Formats: sequence, C-alpha cells, structure tokens
Amino acid sequence: MLSQSMTDALNKQINWEMYSSNLYLQMSSWCAFKGLDGCAEFLNEHANEERMHMQKLLAYVNETGGLAILGQIDAPPTQFESVKDVFEKTFHHEQLVTAKINELVHQASTEKDYATLQFLQWYVAEQHQEEFLFKSILDKIEMIGTQGQGIFFIDREVGQMLTQKTQESTAMTTAQNGDVGTA
Repeated sequence: MLSQSMTDALNKQINWEMYSSNLYLQMSSWCAFKGLDGCAEFLNEHANEERMHMQKLLAYVNETGGLAILGQIDAPPTQFESVKDVFEKTFHHEQLVTAKINELVHQASTEKDYATLQFLQWYVAEQHQEEFLFKSILDKIEMIGTQGQGIFFIDREVGQMLTQKTQESTAMTTAQNGDVGTA
C-alpha cells in the first residue's frame, strides 16, 4: 500500500502528465494552424502518449490502494514564435518532467517503497528517450535552418520521425508477440 505522501506525489505527477498532454495538443493545433502538418501530427501523437503516461500512473495508484485525484490543470500557452520555439519549449518541458520523475524516484527510494521504485523505472527510461528525441529535433532544426524552404524540410523530417516511430513500434510489438505468419 502506498503512503499518503507517495500517493500525493504520484497524484501531482498524474496532473503534470495531463498538463503535458494538453501542452502538446495545443502545440499541435498551433502547428496545424501554421500549415505544419507533419509537426502537428507528431505533437498530436505525443499528446496521446502523455495521456497514456497519466493513465498508467492513475492505474498504479488505484492498484496500490491509493485514490487517484485529478486536479485542476492550467491552460497551456496558445502562441509560439516559431516551430523552433515550439520544440525548444518541448525539450525544456521534457527536462522538467525528467526532474519531477527523478524526485518521485528519490522519494520512493527514501520511503523504501520498492514496488513504486520499480514501477517508476519505466518512466526514467521513457524520459531519457523523450529528451533524446526532442534534442534530435532541435539538432535537425539547427542543421536545416528556418529560412526559405527550411520550414518545409523541418516539417517533413518531423513527420517522417512519426512514421518511423510507428513502424518501429509495430515491429517491436510483432517481435514480442512472435511472428504468427511463419510456419
């Protein structure tokens, strides 16, 4: 069973994950408004992932005898200076989420809550991947530049990253489930 302090901390993270989802959904909307369909789709999918992160936390709190509580979530910003600004804000946001996950890990370790510590390891690995992903997008923006057709190529690259990620996810699921197509 979770301590009250661990339950409270996990509930804060549940709400933080919902804010993250709303933030990325708003960024997706901004990109769609600007005609950046690849970036819009990518960020929309990322918003869905953040909701999944929230649901996973919520289920864990409920499974371990705690009461998951959804609190008020602040509205995300609606305006951004550029596509580079969007991804800089996303990268910094993911760094903040990583810090929050690390705080949860520290708390679980301090409380000797080894089940929660084990559960949180997935989030630790996920945050490493998230930061790497958004840093790589920023690196691509820096390489391509935002002048002239640069925005077009950035949008295409980010859209292809979503396609590649989907293909990798499908391949991993197929590998985990065994290849049912062979005899």
